[in-house]
Amino acid sequence: MEYRVLGRTGFKVSILAIGGCGPGMAPNTEEGVKAFENAVENGLNMVDVAPSYGDAETRLGQVIRRNRSRLVITEKTLERTREGAWRELRQTLSRFNVENLDVYQFHAVSTLEELEKIFSEDGAMKAFLEAREQGLIRYIGITAHSDMRIVVKALEKFDFDTVLIPVNVGSMIAPAPENGFNPVLKIARDRDIGVIAIKAVSKGRWTGERKYQTWYEPMDEQEDIDKAVWFTLSQEPVSTYSMACDVRLWPKIISAGKRFRRLSGEEQEAVVNYFKAKGVKPLFP
Repeated sequence: MEYRVLGRTGFKVSILAIGGCGPGMAPNTEEGVKAFENAVENGLNMVDVAPSYGDAETRLGQVIRRNRSRLVITEKTLERTREGAWRELRQTLSRFNVENLDVYQFHAVSTLEELEKIFSEDGAMKAFLEAREQGLIRYIGITAHSDMRIVVKALEKFDFDTVLIPVNVGSMIAPAPENGFNPVLKIARDRDIGVIAIKAVSKGRWTGERKYQTWYEPMDEQEDIDKAVWFTLSQEPVSTYSMACDVRLWPKIISAGKRFRRLSGEEQEAVVNYFKAKGVKPLFP
């Protein structure tokens, strides 16, 4: 498994991250923990988790604590107020029984109104800064799913250490301001911000029967997963891709990660054309 530095944090992370949503949404705790432990055995050393990921925090608390010395823990909160963020941070630390988190992130910021609330007098940023000063968190990040322009605005307001955004081939098939990840990646390169990619294996929104727990329809053929994951991990300066929200997809994603090779510009263009012919579409707008 290849490892890369997560921007200015200095953490050396595996190019695949353990998406906590998968174990949190698995049919039972045993299956979720087994998938987590298998990922660690395959060299994954970063976990991307959130209280909103079903039972992820309670299911994974003990295994995260057990592997604390070898894991980079990146957590998220949907809370936008100082009080709410503090409450959720304390809850997470208690569930994991750890002294601190490596990266704490604002989860799924989707509007300018949310951004303003985060930075308001009683906003969640106050809690983040206080927690960092107290040593409860080390770095501060932001995540977004639907509009990359919000991330650009956020980076104008604060010098975030990490960003977590969709970096996938679908966005290149029908480029739009909402799904354009390149402006964010350029800022990240210029400012040494760590980039965590999501939704690499997305085919588009569900149009038929939902066979997986992902909210988008995922690719599930090994060749397609290889091409999609390699495309995402070939974008500079992406450090890691957080795996899909269904542990049944993980063996194929891990296989793709272990065989990763960086695609040339021509190969990336060929991948875009390949998936365009297969009907892959962007998730947003």
